[in-house]
Amino acid sequence: MENASRLPLWATEIVARYDSGAAGQFILHGNVADRMLMQLPGGPKLGRLNDYLLDVLLPRFQVVLSYDPGFGLRVERGQETFSTWPALKELGEIPSLPLPAVRVIARYLQFARNLRAVGAKPVTVAVVMRDAQLYAPVLPQTLNHELSAIVSLIRSWGSDTTLAANGQAVFLIADRLNNLHPLVAANPRAAAIEIPLPESAELEGGLTVLAPECPKALEGSPDFARIASRLSGTSIAALEGFLRLQNHAGKPLLEADLGELRKALVERDAGDLIDFIEPDRSLDDVIGLEGVKTRLKQDLALWQQDEVGALPMGYLFCGPVGTGKTYLAECLAGEAGVPVVVLRNFRDRWVGSTEANLEKIFALLHALGRCIVFVDEADQALGQRASGSGDSGVSSRVYSMLAAEMSNTRNRGKILWVLASSRPDLIEVDLKRPGRIDVKVPIFPTSTPEEGMILLAALCKRRGIPLDDSAKTALLPLVPKWLTPGAAEALAVKAYRLTKTGTPAAVDALRASLEGYLPPVDPAIIRAQMRIAAEEATDAEFVPKEVRAYLAEP
Repeated sequence: MENASRLPLWATEIVARYDSGAAGQFILHGNVADRMLMQLPGGPKLGRLNDYLLDVLLPRFQVVLSYDPGFGLRVERGQETFSTWPALKELGEIPSLPLPAVRVIARYLQFARNLRAVGAKPVTVAVVMRDAQLYAPVLPQTLNHELSAIVSLIRSWGSDTTLAANGQAVFLIADRLNNLHPLVAANPRAAAIEIPLPESAELEGGLTVLAPECPKALEGSPDFARIASRLSGTSIAALEGFLRLQNHAGKPLLEADLGELRKALVERDAGDLIDFIEPDRSLDDVIGLEGVKTRLKQDLALWQQDEVGALPMGYLFCGPVGTGKTYLAECLAGEAGVPVVVLRNFRDRWVGSTEANLEKIFALLHALGRCIVFVDEADQALGQRASGSGDSGVSSRVYSMLAAEMSNTRNRGKILWVLASSRPDLIEVDLKRPGRIDVKVPIFPTSTPEEGMILLAALCKRRGIPLDDSAKTALLPLVPKWLTPGAAEALAVKAYRLTKTGTPAAVDALRASLEGYLPPVDPAIIRAQMRIAAEEATDAEFVPKEVRAYLAEP
């Protein structure tokens, strides 16, 4: 294989494993559908993964065979050499169906090894199996002789420790490792290599290649390095598609567009698996919670100083429903100046799809650099160690994958996990332990009428109905105790509506709202959830004395 001096890390690993004889079969998964930046003698160029393998990694192989279900078995290089194979005449037409094609490949690999064994002129052979998840897929444990035969042959190639010694290499390309049959994906002799989303340097190189082709979109010689750093987490293919559309429309790429562009490209690549948010709030927008905000700001200051050893791996925001856990997470991200990735419904009914979706999400997180991963309703979303009777083990596998990712110390200072739940007691203990979730922050309703009035006044002011001091004093006896931000928001909205429908004075509108107030959630439920949150707290200072006294009451 070619010299690894200018290769990305994933390609460097392939070269090292092949040259050392550690592996001859490689399972390439992850960002396999992207455009690849190829450093060629004639200059940089963009191509598909297949082009990268042929032109960068495999130029010295005499025969390169490729297979995919659409085009069947093809000779990508060395047609003349391949045509001298004696068995080719009896084959007639080169097969296109998976099992016959895999058998032909197996026979030709054996033929090439036999040439070397008898001292004839050896032939170096590389095989590229594209879209391997389509003909070696994960399936329920049913008897399928054709699939079993395909998987058995492919696995035997990976188990052959002499592939590299015989000048042979096999590449299986799959979108996600979890979409491959486990006998192939878990073969210890095969090297599973994840192709990540491009780093900033690769995006910058892609912009350089695209600049002559998209002069209107990239006019004025913009700072490609800065654009690339702002667009981390996007694929080159998505960026290329956007630039070509902009160029066709004659619109330049502006600095102000980069945030929205990044969001659009990341969400497009990720499908419906995530929401990508770049918050415009900060912790100063959070009303109250002064002790919590101080702690969070201290942690963010350490983050900005790259003191990652002092940072938590994650936070758990817990408390009764409506206390603003999601809002606090968004403000935390805005204060940090990093994007928020919100996990959506990554679970799927198809075998292996849920795990493959998680693979895709993790690859995106690693490419984004610094980001916050927010998991709302964590007690429902994160799965359980023990699977239910009807999910075929999916829940436990999701749990294991998330637990491993959350405890990966290489992510400290890069990926910050933030979980939110009103029932943290239902989250598996292992997921809440230090090393995954180091800081558990309880969030409580307002404990005094004065705190409630501060919250209500701030929310009313945001809606253009400010209250003066005399109005606050007059309304104070009406403010309910243990008021959640969600309930306060509803009161402020009702007051604003009244000002538009016949009660113009803000004080009268809010009074009418308070006099008709009924708690949206049973106070007994709120108290029970407060107790659970207080028991989860990692620091006693997070639990106000008023809350402790209230929870101590019979």
